Amino acid sequence: MGKLFSYGTLQLEGVQRDTFGRILTGSKDILEKYIVKKIKITDPKVIESSGTHIHLILEYTGNKTDLVEGVLFELTDEELMNADEYEVDDYKRAEVVFKSGKTGFVYLKNEL
Repeated sequence: MGKLFSYGTLQLEGVQRDTFGRILTGSKDILEKYIVKKIKITDPKVIESSGTHIHLILEYTGNKTDLVEGVLFELTDEELMNADEYEVDDYKRAEVVFKSGKTGFVYLKNEL
């Protein structure tokens, strides 16, 4: 089992059902040194699942006072691959350490 931090649409039950075939379980956590921005998504499948074309994306600041709250979900390796398919090219998956000290994955802004 892996851990995946969600700060946006992956917290929505409809997106979880569409992407993983189940409702996820997890615990609240915080990612330091990042801020949340908004981007416009054009992938019709993602828009249909999330119900919106505006999604959140993380950008690194390096400032310890910048905090992003979210949920750290437990996922299988197959489910992590499903999450990779859900996220569009604007995102990249990275492994980070959260405020709780736990390690897990998060989708960050992909600097293309």
